[in-house]
Amino acid sequence: MPLLLNILWNVPGLGFIAAAMWALAGCIMALTIVGLPWAKACFILASFTLAPFGREVVSRRDVSGEDSLGTGPLGLVANTLWFLLAGFWLMVMHILAAIAAAVTIIGLPFAWAHLKLAAATFAPVGKVVVPQDVAEAIRRNKGDAALRGMRRG
Repeated sequence: MPLLLNILWNVPGLGFIAAAMWALAGCIMALTIVGLPWAKACFILASFTLAPFGREVVSRRDVSGEDSLGTGPLGLVANTLWFLLAGFWLMVMHILAAIAAAVTIIGLPFAWAHLKLAAATFAPVGKVVVPQDVAEAIRRNKGDAALRGMRRG
């Protein structure tokens, strides 16, 4: 089913246009050395935008177990600056596209995909794209760890 949805997502151009916007933001960010972490995040999310069904965006820390540029305090600053410079406009684009897609019942899965992408605009630095089953395993492991902590306390 995700393959079919990803094909339908790209056939009328929805995915290509949104991915092009992410890639454009990445190219603009790459023009400066300071913007390279944002550029990398934009290109990762541009690829996610081409095939959002069956995949999810998760924290790099949750996947690797190690901190990176985007997962610590510096990542908070980087993601805040990102949202003010470019993320806001991408979020608006995805929300407007979600509203347009949700007008018809058949467009609801595409509206949901745009809302997932809109959420990704808040903090793209320090994120990776993983298959949905890996994201579910990460959530399950985090839930198990939280439950163990509650039992100890």
